[in-house]
Amino acid sequence: MAGNWSLGRKRQVLQTRATIIQEIRHFFVTGGYLEVETPLRIPAPAPEAQIDAVVTDGWFLQTSPELCMKRMLAAGYERLFQICHCWRADERGRLHLTEFTMLEWYRTGSDYRDIMTDCEGVIRAVADKLGHGNFIRFRGRTIDIGGEWERLTVREAFARYGETSLEDALELDRFDEIMVEFIEPRLGMIRPTFIYDYPASRGALARLKADDSSVAERFELYIGGLELANAFSELNDPVEQRRRFEEESAHRARMQRKCYPLPEPFLGELDAMPLSAGIALGVDRLVMVLLDAARIDDVVAFTPEEL
Repeated sequence: MAGNWSLGRKRQVLQTRATIIQEIRHFFVTGGYLEVETPLRIPAPAPEAQIDAVVTDGWFLQTSPELCMKRMLAAGYERLFQICHCWRADERGRLHLTEFTMLEWYRTGSDYRDIMTDCEGVIRAVADKLGHGNFIRFRGRTIDIGGEWERLTVREAFARYGETSLEDALELDRFDEIMVEFIEPRLGMIRPTFIYDYPASRGALARLKADDSSVAERFELYIGGLELANAFSELNDPVEQRRRFEEESAHRARMQRKCYPLPEPFLGELDAMPLSAGIALGVDRLVMVLLDAARIDDVVAFTPEEL
């Protein structure tokens, strides 16, 4: 019987992927983080307007492990990380898989700027392990990861790259469109870019800035125009979080998308969570960047179509 030659040709890629994951694990373990495992199948995901969960026997495959990990923060755990599989229905393309690998980490007594520093540290550590040094090649560009990484507010990004102002984009409900078409492709082209301080209406699970409640302490990380991570100074106000969840659920209903039950155990414990910060980083996309791969298909053993 003939072997699977397509899979066999991925041997070097998959060996390098394993090295990347091992180095990520080493970085966090030596940094005092506890590696945890939380359930993959949950009764209620966090409601987000543009993310659909996969239904399994009345419950859902997790879109992120964040709810359980934050409950652990509320129970007194101070530094946590997890490398796990997540699922999002109907997400398939050159950069998307329905089932993908996520790295998440959380730390108490921190804010989103501390997580930016962690991002720099772990990506530099992995790149060094692979022999890249201070520069990586991705999408035909040489990107400097050894120097100072760019920090750009969302307002600054709209002023620099957007075809309209941030205020007009929000008023005309074109924020996501302009981000995707005009801003994201220009981020992280010379050095990695943290785009931060999102409008409060795009705050998700992030807390608002103490000195400017119009923006949330949220950032995303881009390298070579590719989004790698989404991070927050975590909201720990259960009343405000419930309001945001209900607003997202109402938005999903207006879009005729499936509505989920609210994650009541998470909301019930949220006020015990200390000031914290956390992040979700796509492992598959990080591997793409470090291996200069054009498609997410190139860095996983099996695509859905091959199963």
